Amino acid sequence: MSAAAPAPATDPVRPPSGGYAALHARSIADPRGFWGEAAEAIDWMEPPRRVFDPEAGVYGRWFAGGVTNVCHNAVDRHVAAGRGAQAAILYDSPVSGTKRAITYADLQTEVATLAGVLRAMGVEAGDRVVIYMPMIPEAVFAMLACARIGAVHSVVFGGFAAAELASRIDDAQPKIVLSASCGIEPSRIVHYKPLLDLALTIATHKPAACLIFQRPQVEASLVPGRDQDWATRRAEALASGVSAACAPVAATDPLYILYTSGTTGKPKGVVRDTGGYMVALRWSMDGLYGVAPGEVFWSASDIGWVVGHSYIVYAPLLTGCTTVLYEGKPVGTPDAGAFWRVIEEYKVAALFTAPTALRAIKKEDPEGLLMKDYDRSSLRTLFLAGERADPDTVEWAKAKLGVPVVDHWWQTETGWAIAGNPVGIEPLEVKVGSTGVPMPGYQVDILDEGGHPVAANRMGSIAIKLPLPPGCLPTLWRQDERFRESYLIDYPGYYKTADAGFCDDDGQLFIMGRTDDIINVAGHRLSTGGMEEVLAAHPDVAECAVIGIHDELKGEVPCGFLVLKSGVTRSPAQIETEIVALVRERIGPVAAFRLAITVNRLPKTRSGKILRGTMKKIADAQSWNMPATIDDPATLDEIAAVLSARGLAKVSAA
Repeated sequence: MSAAAPAPATDPVRPPSGGYAALHARSIADPRGFWGEAAEAIDWMEPPRRVFDPEAGVYGRWFAGGVTNVCHNAVDRHVAAGRGAQAAILYDSPVSGTKRAITYADLQTEVATLAGVLRAMGVEAGDRVVIYMPMIPEAVFAMLACARIGAVHSVVFGGFAAAELASRIDDAQPKIVLSASCGIEPSRIVHYKPLLDLALTIATHKPAACLIFQRPQVEASLVPGRDQDWATRRAEALASGVSAACAPVAATDPLYILYTSGTTGKPKGVVRDTGGYMVALRWSMDGLYGVAPGEVFWSASDIGWVVGHSYIVYAPLLTGCTTVLYEGKPVGTPDAGAFWRVIEEYKVAALFTAPTALRAIKKEDPEGLLMKDYDRSSLRTLFLAGERADPDTVEWAKAKLGVPVVDHWWQTETGWAIAGNPVGIEPLEVKVGSTGVPMPGYQVDILDEGGHPVAANRMGSIAIKLPLPPGCLPTLWRQDERFRESYLIDYPGYYKTADAGFCDDDGQLFIMGRTDDIINVAGHRLSTGGMEEVLAAHPDVAECAVIGIHDELKGEVPCGFLVLKSGVTRSPAQIETEIVALVRERIGPVAAFRLAITVNRLPKTRSGKILRGTMKKIADAQSWNMPATIDDPATLDEIAAVLSARGLAKVSAA
């Protein structure tokens, strides 16, 4: 069978019947049978010899011997099946005033042409390509073009500082870099090209070339002999008929490398394989999200993060959905009604976003008045992930939107949900504060410090029994030993999630925070996430964060930071006193919660995660480094100033 004509899959594939409990039990008891059936949703050039090979890789590999192509499955097969005229990507950019609908046929042309350009620039199967781009369609074309020819892409979040970009270039050693002249924020232009130029002077590895997409807002200077103009190369390729067909790729070959921060300072390159990733994502769109081919799915994230990889680009396109590519913010582009406008305009069936986005909307529009301006009747489900969803925000969204609000839990390393509510199989009771039940293939156990499973409703370290299901990382890029040391050694036979929580009597998981967010107050292990629930329940609080700070007597004591809702007129001191009393009432004196501090804003990464670890270092008078992913460095100075005013130590960044 030729590389361009894999064996067709049945489309759509619906998850097996029988309810969640039976399905999950089968996935654990008979993983080969379960995932072998799920793999029928994928077109294979050569079917796998083994669904799972326990002798391959660090803990085993999925779909060994299989040959396929991600781009074919995400693009070409839909065109062949008659979906060519359907919108594949709806690009909506309020920051640039641009909208664009890209059909599957358009996408096939753009991706095949760019793949031909990459080939002409010397990129071969297995070569790495770094993509340093904003949220524009060309960034998606770049990812798919790499997949089409078997190159390994590594997307670096647009606007990352030069040193961070350089460290990823040195580790991945790309043949070329694809970038753009700029990114656009609501209040500023981010000049990407100077950052790229500086990164390439810092990096030891020197790519052979850079392909630069010039945005109309900024025209970047090109370095002669190294930089090439994207539009020029595209036009030349189209004029001369240069394109590339889908290459055969082994299921166990890497599709991409996505870097996540490491404790040693060297970033960890999470490897995502080709076959297992497609099978898991394709299953999830039916089984977890309950979205069918032809429907509109919107993941309000960024392609620089794992959510963007999985649920802006690959999963919706593998399923034949229409995906929304949104270059904007939940507030400020132009107001807190931005999300509801997109839902109405594109008839979004399911929205996936981070809790911090909802908190930002709630802060600006606490009564949800802007929602009433838009028709949201297409929306069936709101999915949350990326950080802990506090119950107050979940209840607010549920009441205002009138749809199920599903918190679910996953990691960069897993690539898709570890736990959630399988609305496509059997919608389960939504327990506010829970991230739902384990997804197929995940045997999740709560372990004590000795690595032994604990009883229901007891807090512990959350671990996943090996082997991990398809879609999860098989290793770190060229660092098998570091993979073992980081994830597999602490609890033999398990993958360590580094998250803490408990499982209730119904098997629902409650993720209370990272294991380093469990603080020890006079010998009592307490969850800062549980305290944040109490703080967030106060009617005047828009956002909050709780950290453990050093205390000579108790070891650690909690400190809560509060951001108040817009329009609150009562004094912060009064609200802080009420918060302290509320924690004492709901958790008890054991929490030793006496310190609540009102701040204007919390320090966050660009993806919206609160930088609790850095806040703790400031409070404990430890030296700290400016996080590479920080959205606004000034927020940490503000935190330090507030802590200093309260008599707590202030230490400058190292």
